[in-house]
Amino acid sequence: MSSSTAALGQTPIAEAAPLSLCAREPHVPADRLVAEMVPPPRFDSVRFATYIPDPNQPSQTEAVSVLSGFAAGLGGAHASGAAKKRWFGRSKPVAPAGPRGVYLDGGYGVGKTHLLASLWHATPAAPEKKAFGTFVELTNLVGALGFQQTVRTLGEHRLLCIDEFELDDPGDTVLVSSLLARLVDQGVALAATSNTLPGKLGEGRFASVDFLREIQGLSAHFKALRIDGDDYRHRGLPEAPAPYSDEQVTKAAYATDRAALDDFPHLLAHLAKVHPSRYGALTDGVAAVCLTDVTPVPDQSTALRLVVLADRLYDREVPVLASGVPFDRLFSEDMLNGGYRKKYFRAISRLTALARDAKGLVGE
Repeated sequence: MSSSTAALGQTPIAEAAPLSLCAREPHVPADRLVAEMVPPPRFDSVRFATYIPDPNQPSQTEAVSVLSGFAAGLGGAHASGAAKKRWFGRSKPVAPAGPRGVYLDGGYGVGKTHLLASLWHATPAAPEKKAFGTFVELTNLVGALGFQQTVRTLGEHRLLCIDEFELDDPGDTVLVSSLLARLVDQGVALAATSNTLPGKLGEGRFASVDFLREIQGLSAHFKALRIDGDDYRHRGLPEAPAPYSDEQVTKAAYATDRAALDDFPHLLAHLAKVHPSRYGALTDGVAAVCLTDVTPVPDQSTALRLVVLADRLYDREVPVLASGVPFDRLFSEDMLNGGYRKKYFRAISRLTALARDAKGLVGE
């Protein structure tokens, strides 16, 4: 009998023991990384028509209008093949004039990802000619394929959507600046979301003044759209449920088909052994994540890995049931006031939403 079962003092409710994320070390081939660059399951059915603008926030209605027009404008032939001119009998691509992308800036939960996914769905191109991924997934793709192969692969796309655009170190700044410049030259349209305006990327994380040219180059690719509003996940919804006991979490894990049960400190240690590009695969087939002994995250490297896992769980709508400290106490005050604060607040917001989703796993 497992220690979790012994703690309950009873026979497991389910025939099989729960899954364990700590027991998984997935391998993700590069071609899967490309094939999976589509909106996550949570956003399969979203469209511009399903986005409900806040009547008190006119910027939300304006964003729908601008993005709808942007999508419609991508209906022609691929720019690298269509935008050509004759020069002494030779054809050559013409670089698009002005910004070749849109950049959605706003706070947490105002629907930026909903709008970005709606743009992807509305763009009249085959799915294999459109790519959608987070900033981390994009940099991981370059790591898996190499820079030149990534340019060749994405350069044939009509649209590249980048969710949660953030620059956390100088290397990423130069890499993404170079990649997007090459893709724009090949006629790829860009769309991105972030909590930071393009010209402010990198602030508070590294000496961005040393990379001002690269940051300004990134900004030149985008027309920024500010989207104001409150976090929709908290509009009229109750606060996140308080953490449950270890016994309640363990019992729910045994009673829930395809639930994973892990000790939180052990899971954090395991995340250090798995590349963040594989965190999505880490949750393959998992219907719920049950965590015991949730404690404050000990350091920033661990915290950033947890942010990526929270994003993947949120994308896949995997409820999270936990014991220990509440999710708003995961990160220290220094972390919440530091350069990565926006990532940490996003993780808290998403884990809180998933905790509410998990409430039904516990029998009253």
